[in-house]
Amino acid sequence: MATVELRFSALPEHVRTARLVAAAVARRAGVDEAVLDEVRLAVGEACSRAVGLHQSGGVTAPVKVLLIEEEKQFSIEVGDEIPHAAPGERASGAGDGDTGVDAEEDQMGLAVISGLVDDVEVSAGEHGGSIRMRWPTTPPTAYLG
Repeated sequence: MATVELRFSALPEHVRTARLVAAAVARRAGVDEAVLDEVRLAVGEACSRAVGLHQSGGVTAPVKVLLIEEEKQFSIEVGDEIPHAAPGERASGAGDGDTGVDAEEDQMGLAVISGLVDDVEVSAGEHGGSIRMRWPTTPPTAYLG
């Protein structure tokens, strides 16, 4: 299992770089070429969400992206360091709703990701959250030329 770890300051201009790196690593891992645009879009959405959460929550920690190449699948995990409360509770550090990333916008982002990726896991807890996306890979074909 090979893993590439990318950390970047929670600034929107770094999301493009994360998308490009994710697509390059996905291609190398054997993700079907026809799916690479979906990988780019999903990673962009997940990273933009994490950047927005960090900025609205006043968190200065970097956004973390793990690109994990396994035997028959490729996974990308985008993590934030925003404490997430249980449903019905408020996370510490959460503002009054004027934080720039409201619940409706957050749900829309997650819906976009779910529409792009068949295998998605969203987790959240008191130390932060993550979105893990998985794609199948195909083994590289031998060059017979």
